[in-house]
Amino acid sequence: MKKLMRSILSMAAIMTLSIAAIAQTTVKGVVVDGDSGESLPGASIVVPGTTAGTVSGFDGSFAFQLPDGASKVIVSFVGFLDKEIALSGAQDLGTIKLESDAVGLNEVSVMASIVTDRQTPVSVSTVSTDIIENKLGTQEFPEILKSTPSIYTSKEGGGFGDATVYVRGFDSNNVGVLINGIPVNDMESGKVYWSNWAGLSDVTRTMQVQRGLGASKLGLSSVGGTINVLLKSSDAKKGGVVKTSVANDGRKKQLFSVSTGLMDNGWAVTLLGSHTYGSMWAKGTEFDAWAYYANISKKINEKHSLAFMITGAPQWHNQRGNKHTIQQYRENRDEFKYNSDYGIRDGKEYGGAYGYNYYHKPQAQLNHYWNIDDQTNLTTSVYASIGTGGGRRIDGNEKNWLGVDRYSGADYDETMRTGDGLLDFDGAAARNATYVAEGSQAIIGNSVNNHTWAGILSTMTKNIDNLKLTAGFDGRYYKGEHYKEVDDLLGGNFFLDDSNDNRDANAKLKKDDKYSYHNDGKVLYTGLFGQGEYVSDDYSAFLSAAISRKAYKRIDYFQYAPGNQESDWEDFFPWNVKAGFNYKINSIHNVFVNGGYVERTPYFSNVFLNYTNEVNEDVKYEKIITAELGYGFTTKNFDAKVTAYYTNWIDKGLVMSLQGQTANISGLNQLHKGVEIEANYKPSKKFSVRGMISIGDWTYQDDVNFNLYDDNNVLIDEFNAYISDVHVGNSAQLTGAVEINYEVLPKLRVGIDYLYNGKHYADFDPTNRTNGVEDRVDSWEMPDVNLIDMSLNYKFKIGNLDASLNGKVNNLFNVEYVSKADDGNQHNANSALVWYGYGTTWSTGLKVKF
Repeated sequence: MKKLMRSILSMAAIMTLSIAAIAQTTVKGVVVDGDSGESLPGASIVVPGTTAGTVSGFDGSFAFQLPDGASKVIVSFVGFLDKEIALSGAQDLGTIKLESDAVGLNEVSVMASIVTDRQTPVSVSTVSTDIIENKLGTQEFPEILKSTPSIYTSKEGGGFGDATVYVRGFDSNNVGVLINGIPVNDMESGKVYWSNWAGLSDVTRTMQVQRGLGASKLGLSSVGGTINVLLKSSDAKKGGVVKTSVANDGRKKQLFSVSTGLMDNGWAVTLLGSHTYGSMWAKGTEFDAWAYYANISKKINEKHSLAFMITGAPQWHNQRGNKHTIQQYRENRDEFKYNSDYGIRDGKEYGGAYGYNYYHKPQAQLNHYWNIDDQTNLTTSVYASIGTGGGRRIDGNEKNWLGVDRYSGADYDETMRTGDGLLDFDGAAARNATYVAEGSQAIIGNSVNNHTWAGILSTMTKNIDNLKLTAGFDGRYYKGEHYKEVDDLLGGNFFLDDSNDNRDANAKLKKDDKYSYHNDGKVLYTGLFGQGEYVSDDYSAFLSAAISRKAYKRIDYFQYAPGNQESDWEDFFPWNVKAGFNYKINSIHNVFVNGGYVERTPYFSNVFLNYTNEVNEDVKYEKIITAELGYGFTTKNFDAKVTAYYTNWIDKGLVMSLQGQTANISGLNQLHKGVEIEANYKPSKKFSVRGMISIGDWTYQDDVNFNLYDDNNVLIDEFNAYISDVHVGNSAQLTGAVEINYEVLPKLRVGIDYLYNGKHYADFDPTNRTNGVEDRVDSWEMPDVNLIDMSLNYKFKIGNLDASLNGKVNNLFNVEYVSKADDGNQHNANSALVWYGYGTTWSTGLKVKF
């Protein structure tokens, strides 16, 4: 009887389980971007009011079993409007198209050349707003890219906004940076001063790094790659955000943003403002920074819409201006936080020469989007920037009173310091006061760099079946104003300076008077570009070309008499061509190849010798030959990419000022080659792993000859620089990273990030490698670095409002490491001048959405 009862109960249990299994229903589908059709990996699909749900895989697909009584699901993804879908039992929802939560975003994406992974045959990595918010912490904006293959970032001297980024061994001069499709590299030098854009972390929607050729159709000065920053557009949904955070060393930040949403009359307005202040990690690095952003959009009708955007980040910050030897750091009481370039003045921290910067260089854009017909679009952007900025300098016959020898990192014999080891500004002022007839012997000045920048970028796209044709015009005007001005006489009554040939050499200069130099650089740029792109289910290919005219003019107000102060326009006609092919073998595998040739205009300082209007007759176009071969693997929960690249940079020029002399160096040929691997694994919505490794070999190919001129541009001598096979410096050539994110409790996510940097060489000066055998050695190789960061994000409700708490710790174990170095005359650790990277830093913040 017992056996019979057990059998009956077992059969009943099996039947119950069978009925439950039959009762359970499955829902599945694929989530895509409604504009581009690109799959959206990591989209959230949940049954409201329950914990049931899943996330889409890397191909955008999902499937999960519904709980009893489920009647709808909500599909959501960061940057898109939520979509609610009614259910009727088990069903295939097919393709679910999510619409952007921003007005005009698709049009801006086209203009900015934001690419689709596995379709456009270039190496690309994308960073979302969510990652920026959760991972940035106290890091500088470019540092969010540090876990990307072949990327190296550094805080430089450690001032707010001073971080730099290198792509495949090339610095910011040689990496094209676009904000909403608009180039922001300095028109004279190619540099990107990230301090001008210190507020970008607050207003960025997506940052995309396109290594190598990139997808931009413009004639950019990019050798290593392109960084595309897509700013937030006007929100399509009404609401706002309040954020507040605190961090190490008294650093604080407040942020507020609000949006009207897309109103019935077609208008949408989004406003944002933030204030960040306090100190950075190193000594003497106080700062005060604001950021503002406004986007006003108007949908005129089905064919036309307008969007106006303005953003800026007025700020000042103190910084470290000089590197030091490792021993000098160790002997100082502040050790690796040591800053030789500041003191106390009027009771406040006061940066000295190269120890203080200020900037406000806003940019405004007016975009017009015209849908001519279903297959034809014209996007036009008119933009302008009128900015001011500068950095503190110490000048005068006795400037060494408040200076450090930048070639040795040591104080001069004359350097004046307080008992605390800080620069003694009060002592210098007291000495100045004794020079009644001679005037101040050491003054505080500003090296000013103002600009006026305007441009127009117009792009037309035409779709003909599978073929997409793009053509456009790129026009830019730039005027850079450069001078030094007296800021503080430091206790004296006047200052004498005889550098202006058009002024009495004994003129007594006061505050705001110009001295030392005063010149303008003008740049005119016009370019045409075109591209044909063919896209089918199985393969895609593109061919693009650009040709431009770039002209330089120099105006010098000090060294030349009126009527003879302007140089002629110096014209250059660079061009480029590139092509690529991508083949989708099946839904899992794809391969791509691309290549190109770029002829680039030399920089302004290489065209005009020794800060005069004299033209460098030896100047050459720089040539870049580059190619890539890549493979992609994509499944529901795992994807990986492998890329091999080759970049040969030929006839790079360099003009160096060496204490009154000028070295004119040409023929600096570099070869950059390597392999990049990155992979993502996301088995569930609670757990994800991302990893990368990049192996590079970046070297100079040949020894070079160079000429040395005196300050009158008279040839002094010719030298050989022994640089063949020396590794390119200041960017780690072997990098690796692993990021692990796990939802340890409901709504509580913890992230652990590991970063490795190796094969990292000191930068070097070719003019210090002229001694033959003893200089035929590599630059000093810095010790390998292993860093771990940790992040935390907790989402919760405050009443009916969504809120989140973020925490971030960088360099969790307080690792001491060298982040940047200049090679010394012995090419070893003892003679190198270095900056140390930051030790442990932390931040925590609260965000509330309304």
